[in-house]
Amino acid sequence: MKNTKIQRSHCSSSFLFYSFLFLFIFPSVSAQTAQARYKDPRLPIEYRISDLLSQMTTQEKIGQMAQIDRSVASSDVLIDHSIGSVLHGVLENGPPLLPPNATPAMWADLIDGFQNSAMSARLGIPIIYGTDAVHGHNNIVGATVFPHNVGLGAARDEDLMVEIGRATALEVQGTGAQYAFAPCVAVCRDPRWGRCYESYSEDTQIVRSMSKIILGLQGYPTDNHTLGYPFVASGGKNVMACAKHYTGDGGTQGGVDEYNTVTTYDDLYGIHMMPYIDAIAMGVSTIMASYSSWNGVKMHGNPFLLTRILKQKMSFQGMIISDWEAIDRMTDPPGSHYKESLKAAINAGIDMVMIAYDYQRYLTDMTELVSSGEIPISRIDDAVRRILRVKFIAGLFDRPMADRSLHPMVGHEKHRELAREAVRKSLVLLKNGKGEEKMLPLSKDAPKILVAGSHAHNIGYQCGGWTISWQGISGNTTKGTTILEGIKKAVSKQTRVVFQEKPNKQFVNENRDSSYAIVIVGELPYAEFKGDSKELKLALDGEETIKTLCKEVKCVVIIVSGRPVVIEPYVDMMEGLVAAWLPGSEAGKGIADVIFGDYDFQGRLPRTWFRRVDQLPMNFGDPHYDPLYPFGYGLQMGIQSQKRVHGVSSFSTSSFSSI
Repeated sequence: MKNTKIQRSHCSSSFLFYSFLFLFIFPSVSAQTAQARYKDPRLPIEYRISDLLSQMTTQEKIGQMAQIDRSVASSDVLIDHSIGSVLHGVLENGPPLLPPNATPAMWADLIDGFQNSAMSARLGIPIIYGTDAVHGHNNIVGATVFPHNVGLGAARDEDLMVEIGRATALEVQGTGAQYAFAPCVAVCRDPRWGRCYESYSEDTQIVRSMSKIILGLQGYPTDNHTLGYPFVASGGKNVMACAKHYTGDGGTQGGVDEYNTVTTYDDLYGIHMMPYIDAIAMGVSTIMASYSSWNGVKMHGNPFLLTRILKQKMSFQGMIISDWEAIDRMTDPPGSHYKESLKAAINAGIDMVMIAYDYQRYLTDMTELVSSGEIPISRIDDAVRRILRVKFIAGLFDRPMADRSLHPMVGHEKHRELAREAVRKSLVLLKNGKGEEKMLPLSKDAPKILVAGSHAHNIGYQCGGWTISWQGISGNTTKGTTILEGIKKAVSKQTRVVFQEKPNKQFVNENRDSSYAIVIVGELPYAEFKGDSKELKLALDGEETIKTLCKEVKCVVIIVSGRPVVIEPYVDMMEGLVAAWLPGSEAGKGIADVIFGDYDFQGRLPRTWFRRVDQLPMNFGDPHYDPLYPFGYGLQMGIQSQKRVHGVSSFSTSSFSSI
């Protein structure tokens, strides 16, 4: 706690200190520079922030607190209102602005256009361009799509997480963006939640461990880094990260998205808040508040958790951003008392508002609330200071435009190989044979094999939600390798691969001479509340496909899903069972690497695999714990596996494990 107190004292006296520093260390600064000292990269960041803040009007401050969707971010809007940030919205019905197959250069041109507009305003404050790069730069066609977080939680490899963060940062910067709304450090306690695949695990310690992706996204802080102060490495190859969604979003009743988490503060802290302590220790730049409530109080309007705990007790000095239109969703129906919701959220500690579209309503209501004193100007100044801090830390004032040399990083082959490795390490072997006879590894030299199922040849399905569009889409929508393609490339040239998406009895009868079958089924893509499910069943006749094939032909079933699903009634029919999660664009190669024995299985269940949905919620340690496969379960084939050697991460957050 000593470091925390020092930093608070440092911030409160920073302006006087840096004024002294400026007068005595930089006496030869020209009169022109003296009028805009915040533009001088030689000066300390806190001095530059104070100088700029002192020159801003109230309207400019209010504008800096606004994040708007790119579809409404015209040049006039950015200039006239001093907008602080632009959002890469991915709602299906939004204006395209660019063609679906836009190149990195086209994206950089678009983002630089926004930046040029912002820089031409009176004070020339650059915008932050934010995007949901939650499993790679997943909104961009051709970018590398890594496994979703649930799969990475199965891999449990901290060094791999850092490398994925680095690769993602390069691809994001390769299109001119500087801010990733990642990672999600929710602890999902109920797989019925539609965002459960965005959580690394039901176990807090695994989530804390996997949050080291922040070190890849932002870079490693120095040894003398001040606790709570945001950090982004210099050089323009890293991005601002965002730990989300603070807090308790994975613990809502019934797993209902945006609902109420009912628990004591001790349990909220011990289960859901601990990953934020690690994120803050790693210098995370921003934290996103959750749509959900804690014991009936909306998180966006909770001053105890946002200000007293996060900002004061945890010493977080970056910015707190709202979720998409979350101010509207503080009331039912949404937006029915927007002005009161805005007042509550800003006074509770929200610094930047993800407005999306209706920025005029925000500007009008904020102006009235500040003019009337209902939101103190001191609260506005604190919010803008935090926003400017992350902008200066990220180097936006000194390097506001896209680095065109990074365009080739988008979808780079080295990143795809990294994603392939992540797929291999995330696969969990749940069943291998009946009795002593093992099913896996599969023979590459079999004369004839069957491949079946809805998810065998569909990149959109294997990537899931948050891929190209918000909800995800079916089809080969981006560059990658389907599981069927991976199988075909792995087997011998003499092996005949017969594929049928929906096999019937006639097809099975005609192919009884096959050596074995690979059945690939799972969930359809979804995101957020649209993924909430009370049934957790396989989609598109997945159960029928299993029953039709596995009763007649030796089969291994590969489940492509964001969470455990109902599978117990069919386990006895199959010789092998693999949980592949949502493995991303390189699924085909990564899965083939393992099932054919070039690498062994390494993944372990990041969450409990239930028997029946009426057992939920059920997590390891619960009194009624009776799983089909327990948390941490995972078989190996016992082969000699090739292993890639990582560098060792030296950064430790152990000294910040408690407050």
